[in-house]
Amino acid sequence: MVWISRICYRKYGNFVDNLRLYVRGGSGGMGLPRLGGQGGKGGDVWVVAQKEMTLKRVKDKSPQKRFIAGVGTNSSVHALRGQKGEDQEVIVPPGITVTNDDGKVLGKLNTEGDRVLVARGGQGGSYHSEFLPSKGQTRQIRLDLKLIADLGLVGFPNAGKSSLLTALSHAKPQIASYAFTTLRPEIGKVMYEDHKQISVADLPGLIEGAHMNRGMGHQFLKHVERTRQLLFVVDVCGFQLASKTPFRSAFEAVQLLIKELELYKEDLPCKPAVLVVNKMDLPDAEDKLTELQEQLLNPHEFSHLLPDDMLPKNNMVFRHVVPISAATGFGIAHLKTCIRQSLDKDASMAMADSLHRDRLQALRGAVPAKNTFTWGPTASA
Repeated sequence: MVWISRICYRKYGNFVDNLRLYVRGGSGGMGLPRLGGQGGKGGDVWVVAQKEMTLKRVKDKSPQKRFIAGVGTNSSVHALRGQKGEDQEVIVPPGITVTNDDGKVLGKLNTEGDRVLVARGGQGGSYHSEFLPSKGQTRQIRLDLKLIADLGLVGFPNAGKSSLLTALSHAKPQIASYAFTTLRPEIGKVMYEDHKQISVADLPGLIEGAHMNRGMGHQFLKHVERTRQLLFVVDVCGFQLASKTPFRSAFEAVQLLIKELELYKEDLPCKPAVLVVNKMDLPDAEDKLTELQEQLLNPHEFSHLLPDDMLPKNNMVFRHVVPISAATGFGIAHLKTCIRQSLDKDASMAMADSLHRDRLQALRGAVPAKNTFTWGPTASA
């Protein structure tokens, strides 16, 4: 038995994946000149990753978006060394990249417990500063969330991504016949019989030109960056976004999706990927699937179907091509097996690489360093 629990960001209201905050370290405490006392250091401001937290909660708890650490205590006759001011912690979800206004990365928080120092406290007054304290560091920082998941669903609007997740989880997200159903990311948790869990990110659908921030644009593509593998979803009968846009076959949809990922970040299409061919319950679906499979085997022979500037530089080789019908449940069990096999393969490769590195390091430690060999009698002989 395989089941999925669904973590839906909608339950917290509007999804928030970036915030700009004002942070300030605490000022140091005053020194005591007549006794040479040193004031306490000001508190620091840290950004700390914690599970079950969202940026929406950060925003709701601190609507002013100001985080200021405590002031160091003054030196006194009772305590010549003042105490450090209280640190301030900004609790955020894992997957956050912290930058300043210039775009410089201050740190990344990938797992629970990761910490990034964003504003240092000022020094307490001492002999070297004429017993006058310094102010704490002040800056504006940006918190940018990039979802971390095992799989990221990639597809054009109406390809059936939400329907697929519904078929896997038996949940009931908003599904409609209009193009943009998914407007906020959602995370589903797949649990297998051996209690292995796989996270799946259902993300807003791409449109042509997403790399230039059209449609959901970068709001979508930045979340793809941190998924371990990609799950492409295409309509076997092709799609047309609007009456004024060209019709795209399933093969053209695959090529355009690869191109959009490539234009946003060139190494994105290098991620391992599985192709899901949806809506196999439609008329002529079997014939169209056969045509798609032939085109995927010989993509260069069909490159004339798209303009040169819409063709990806390199073709992706999918680990599995799985025909399904999210509406009827056809192929869902096989898809779950393929997903597990693909992720297990990467886990095995990563473990083998880790063992290889450990063995090399052990060998290097066992071999004497260069130029340490002495031929003939040693100096102590």
